[in-house]
Amino acid sequence: MDQIIIEDLKVFAHHGVYREEQEQGQNFYINAVLETDTRRAGIMDDLAFSTNYGEVCVFVSSFLQEHTYRLIETAAEQTAQALLLRFPLIRRVSLEVRKPEAPIPLPFGSVSVKIVRGWRRACLSCGSNMGDRKAHLDGAVASLRADVKCRVLRVSDWIETAPYGGVAQDDFLNGAIVLDTIYTPEELLERLHEIEKEHQRERKVHWGPRTLDLDILLYEGCVMYTEELTIPHADMANRDFVLKPLAQIAPYERHPLSGKSILQMCGELELISSP
Repeated sequence: MDQIIIEDLKVFAHHGVYREEQEQGQNFYINAVLETDTRRAGIMDDLAFSTNYGEVCVFVSSFLQEHTYRLIETAAEQTAQALLLRFPLIRRVSLEVRKPEAPIPLPFGSVSVKIVRGWRRACLSCGSNMGDRKAHLDGAVASLRADVKCRVLRVSDWIETAPYGGVAQDDFLNGAIVLDTIYTPEELLERLHEIEKEHQRERKVHWGPRTLDLDILLYEGCVMYTEELTIPHADMANRDFVLKPLAQIAPYERHPLSGKSILQMCGELELISSP
């Protein structure tokens, strides 16, 4: 990924734990590395295809002057998020907030916080077998589209499938969604649970009927296992109702452990399932 680099942007602002810092203010210095694709702008020699670093500098300066935070960790977090939401061509940002006038009673050069934040590609599965199934699925997509921290890129067709897991229940309507998000995996899971709750999802029977089921299948190469979340989804390779719609919209996304594409996994499952 190409980079636009901003060094030592000086901003006088009022961030700090102590009251005198918030009242009197001090100088902060901002370093930023903006990861973006500059090729089209470079070929066309047209700023419309790039991110205007002058506008970025003015935006960062104004943002830090208009807000007051106790911690420079918070100043960095909120500024990075604001940049990603304001400038659509920035894929990722490395942001450092430096505080050379910090109230430290010892000789020092500077203190700073440096973070990296960005848009990450995620693949979701969605299903419903209670009530108006299509309305539940369409509603989930609408909620994700309305969330500024998500950019829905592709949505599969809704397909009807038999229930999975051995519990007697009605057939499901299933599909898949590909989106970019600035949520962490844990934050994205929490947001999906909020959307499920909006559709009166109840967790009474494992693999039982549900108004809306939203799962994270893949999250940009992430491999993680916690009590709440496993990525990649542990059983996705065995579920045709997951792989078929995902193969429709993300056939060449790869499983980070097996290295297999969704199309490969879908084909292998079909061979196993065929008589």
